[in-house]
Amino acid sequence: MMVSFDRTKDILTQIKNPELVKRRHRQIVDAAVQLFIEHGFHKTTTRQIAAAAGFSIGSLYEYISSKEDILYLVCDAIHAEVERGVSEAMARAAGGRSSLGEVIREYFLVCNRMSDHILLIYQETQSLPPQWRKKVLENEVRITGIFVEVMAHLISTGDLPQLSDRAMELMAHNISVLGHMWTFRSWFLARHYSIDDYIELQTRFILGLSE
Repeated sequence: MMVSFDRTKDILTQIKNPELVKRRHRQIVDAAVQLFIEHGFHKTTTRQIAAAAGFSIGSLYEYISSKEDILYLVCDAIHAEVERGVSEAMARAAGGRSSLGEVIREYFLVCNRMSDHILLIYQETQSLPPQWRKKVLENEVRITGIFVEVMAHLISTGDLPQLSDRAMELMAHNISVLGHMWTFRSWFLARHYSIDDYIELQTRFILGLSE
């Protein structure tokens, strides 16, 4: 996952070069994410992660202090990838009411593409220390805030009817959870709907709520 690691600079390392730390964190994440998905956080060892990343175990611990640090890096990278996709869709949107639909579509497509990664966050977040768990939840709220931003803009241009801040925030959380639902209930949904069908129907429901 080619994402920025500036947000994880508070991970303690023994290395003083910030660019090198970012590169090594990216290598660690790329190695760890598939191991966590395949084996789970608790059954994956730091030796396995080090080997997959091409590090010695000693070198690995120059860049992180614990396996929980790695899980936090993985969760943050997943959120950053989702946030990037949604932000790019917002920048591309043509404007008008349809722009909310475009952002919803891109978000659902990212959730579909990263379904295993999103499931990993929900399964393993409880394994994080409180300070990292708090940051992961803040990332979720920040992504939801993108939907609030889109709706607020559309209300200001008259493309959506007036909604209270509370209503906008609740609708934004609905969008966020509906994207995740494709991951959690894919055992049923994927047998009955294509991702395009799911996006079309859910977008109609969401836009209908804003009328």
